[in-house]
Amino acid sequence: MTKSIAVFGTGPGVGQAIARRYGKEGYEIVLVARRQGPLDALARELAAEGITAHAVTGDLDQADAVAALAERIRERVGDPAALYYGPAPAGLAFVPAAALTPELVQDRLPITLYTLMALVREFLPAMVERGDGAILTAQGAAAVEGRPYMSGWPPVLAAQRNYLQSLAGEVADRGVYVGRLYIGARILGTPFEADYQRRLAEGEPVSDLPAADPAELADILWDMHSARERQEAFIG
Repeated sequence: MTKSIAVFGTGPGVGQAIARRYGKEGYEIVLVARRQGPLDALARELAAEGITAHAVTGDLDQADAVAALAERIRERVGDPAALYYGPAPAGLAFVPAAALTPELVQDRLPITLYTLMALVREFLPAMVERGDGAILTAQGAAAVEGRPYMSGWPPVLAAQRNYLQSLAGEVADRGVYVGRLYIGARILGTPFEADYQRRLAEGEPVSDLPAADPAELADILWDMHSARERQEAFIG
């Protein structure tokens, strides 16, 4: 039976690389993001590479729509063997911690934590019943250690990390792997990288961040999933 993975947040960068990496391993892919056009284009690219992919639109900022989204995924592949969760809030901007407001934190919670929790409640039971499954994520390293002037989203990512750490300890002996990759680098091919290069060219102050190839990051997550020897990895 062909395994499948649902990739939530299939934008430029790690999400698309995960789709390709798992597709090469024989997984059927469900691509999930807001816009139909880019998903269809990626599905065609993957099909040309011999990978079966399904495009399913969904607003991951709407946790109350997860049940309907899960049913649309099941219509295509059943309950997926794995899920990758890596969307970012729209209009992402870091702010100084001194300027952080409760409203800004609340705005980041649905896409970062609430929808992930709802997806786990939808798909984890089937993984446990099979005795095999994986829940994967790749996020910024600011989730692990706070940095000056880089607050806003990272405190919510830290809450997500805490939730996944607890979940990992609860489901590991039932065959479900929970793997987290934290990246302290700019990811090539992403809007962040394009803006970084623009600011660098215009002489604006920028952090000295190393570059990371999303394909290599996807390889790391695949290797972590395959070996199941470590639950977290850190890059940069």
